[in-house]
Amino acid sequence: MATTYQKENTLLQQVAPRIESELAGVEVLALELMTPSRFCVYVDHPEGVDHALCKRVTDVLRDYLREYTIDVSSPGIERPVRKPEHFAEVVGRKVALRTGEPIAGRSKFKGEVRQAGTDTLTMSVDGADVDIPYESIVRGNLIDER
Repeated sequence: MATTYQKENTLLQQVAPRIESELAGVEVLALELMTPSRFCVYVDHPEGVDHALCKRVTDVLRDYLREYTIDVSSPGIERPVRKPEHFAEVVGRKVALRTGEPIAGRSKFKGEVRQAGTDTLTMSVDGADVDIPYESIVRGNLIDER
């Protein structure tokens, strides 16, 4: 049986190319299953995310409404970070991550992104550097430092 994270990844692989090809400038940052029948897709756009854009994203995903309730959201201040390019943009900032399997004995991490490589990122966690493969990350968000 597929895990929640595997289902999220499958849905993301289906909906992201569709949204990004049909709506110019829209980037799909993440998709999270809220319940087995509800998901939230986080999108961004250079001109911002407003209600009208969220409606257009929902319209693109109309055929998923038979099976799911769909929420569309802006990234917010605790922006989702999942892809290597997301981490490259936030080097020097703090993030919270969750991995599917433990790394160095844990699966939850909070710390500063020190480096964003091709396959892994390096975080400073509790004074020690930890290398985390991108493929292991199931959740990741910026930590609001305001």
